[in-house]
Amino acid sequence: MAEQTASKPHTLDDLMIAMDVVDTIRHRDDLVRRELNEPERESDLIDRLRDIYRQQGIEVSDSVLKEGVRALKESRFTYVPAPRSWKRTMLEAWVGRRRYGAIAAVALGLLGAAGGYQYFAVTRPAQISAERSRIEVTETLPKSIRGLHADILSVATDPVIKPQADRLLADGERAIRGKDGPAMTRVSNELKQLRDNLILEYTLTIVSRPGDTTGVWRQPPRSTAVRNYYLIVEPLAADGRKLKLPIRNEETGETATVDKFGVRVPESTWSAVSEDKRDDGIVQRNKFGIKRRGTLQIEYLMAHEDGAITKW
Repeated sequence: MAEQTASKPHTLDDLMIAMDVVDTIRHRDDLVRRELNEPERESDLIDRLRDIYRQQGIEVSDSVLKEGVRALKESRFTYVPAPRSWKRTMLEAWVGRRRYGAIAAVALGLLGAAGGYQYFAVTRPAQISAERSRIEVTETLPKSIRGLHADILSVATDPVIKPQADRLLADGERAIRGKDGPAMTRVSNELKQLRDNLILEYTLTIVSRPGDTTGVWRQPPRSTAVRNYYLIVEPLAADGRKLKLPIRNEETGETATVDKFGVRVPESTWSAVSEDKRDDGIVQRNKFGIKRRGTLQIEYLMAHEDGAITKW
């Protein structure tokens, strides 16, 4: 076949075949060897390429084959990326804006979620707690202290109560000026307890119901020759309700809140009550003492001694 004059392909088909030639040579290393470096062997490479295309049923002119070989040498159809520059970076960012936008949206969402959690789980509760503490120290506790003091003075009938209440108020005012929350809380609690004790009214009644113990005697742990006598009493309100009082057990030193306890009395009082109950099983004179509103003291109607027990 006569060799045609080598020239660049002028048609799209010729250009596509030239590009295919380049691609074929790249993927057939056994074709390349040293042909491209030795001009005298370039014709051998062209012959091989012609055979390859003929086996595929494709007739390719020598000019196109030579153009493909020349294009490979010149790297004409090889993509060489442009050098890095700020323009290229901006173009790449613009092309990938959807992907980068999605990533940025996810990142912003995560940051927003983290910020929201920090605010609602940590910052906001801390702000609420701080505001509550501020209101308690500047408003609630001062109002409570002064209001309780006024209540005590209005209900107290025992003259010894006022100095006691005034001392607590003075402690409270010092704590208010110093914005000392724990000290204000302590004073407020003590004033409330004093107020509650003052307004309390009840009658200490000797227990004489069937099956219940009316009186007991005990031997002190360190003296077997002595007996301590106790009458079992219960505090009853005017409507008959049982009340609970904090009572210190002299045998154990522990304080318990109970609705029934034993009061230590002289043996003569204990014997008189026993005799009263022995007649018909009921204690007729069962009022042991009265606690009136406005005072802290109990008016005892029977002889008694200091000391009480909560277990027998």
